[in-house]
Amino acid sequence: MIVYRGFSPTAHSATVLTIGNFDGVHLGHRALLARLKAAAANAGLPAAVLTFEPHPREFFAPESAPPRLSTLREKLELLADDGVDLAHVCRFNAGFAALSAEEFIERILVGALRVRQLIVGDDFRFGAGRAGDFALLREAGAGLGFQVDAMASITVDGERASSSAVRDALQAGRLEHAARLLGRPYSIDGRVAHGDKIGRQLGFHTANIRIKHERPPLQGVFAVEVRGLPGGPHRGAANLGYRPSAHQVVRALLEVHLLDFSADIYGAHLNVRFLHKLRDEMKFPDFNALKAQIASDVAAVKAYFQL
Repeated sequence: MIVYRGFSPTAHSATVLTIGNFDGVHLGHRALLARLKAAAANAGLPAAVLTFEPHPREFFAPESAPPRLSTLREKLELLADDGVDLAHVCRFNAGFAALSAEEFIERILVGALRVRQLIVGDDFRFGAGRAGDFALLREAGAGLGFQVDAMASITVDGERASSSAVRDALQAGRLEHAARLLGRPYSIDGRVAHGDKIGRQLGFHTANIRIKHERPPLQGVFAVEVRGLPGGPHRGAANLGYRPSAHQVVRALLEVHLLDFSADIYGAHLNVRFLHKLRDEMKFPDFNALKAQIASDVAAVKAYFQL
């Protein structure tokens, strides 16, 4: 997949395009992407995605914006996995937010991206004040020479697949339901870094994974599956949060104890899949109580994996 930051001065080709934030790339997104790929293949054109950075809600109301499901890197990796050919990452700033719906169509869709066919969700809104909608796109497409199609929502167990639904499931500890909405277990990427070696003192070596999420959408202790290491995937117990019992941190840290694994993996870039929540983070009165709880957590993870 080719990634453009913004828009190339002259698009190399006409495109079949979809637009969205694609946070988490859930089943609704993936159904839209499947339809995009089929339409692009039929037209003999690249399948292109226009997405935004930062998320518009982070631009307009940063203090109340929900935690992201995926970082930009994670989102782009997921889009590539679903067969997207081109991704245009548009900087969402005051200038872009001020574009009228008509300016967005003429300058971005037609002028920059040379859209031949546009596929969007049936609730898609765009332009300053969210004034643009599907009807306006259809009308503009008829005059400017591009086709517009709408994609209906996808439901899972009677619930609309959406980033909000995934976020709610994760925050409630319903990881299995989140996985059904996503079509895969929820995961976070990060690089293994040196920590304070407290895990060794407790008798449980841990990989300290520096994540890019400012506020992860879930916290607690989990049974996880780790990818990115030889011989994997590997199973483990993970703590994601702020470590209230040991050198509390201000930015969330992901710590993973890999079962039956002891190699040096500093610097490795890992993908951690969250399969089952054991409990919330808690503060313990002393290291002995913390050590006993970690031993219990590891035993519960082994039981989950039937080891």
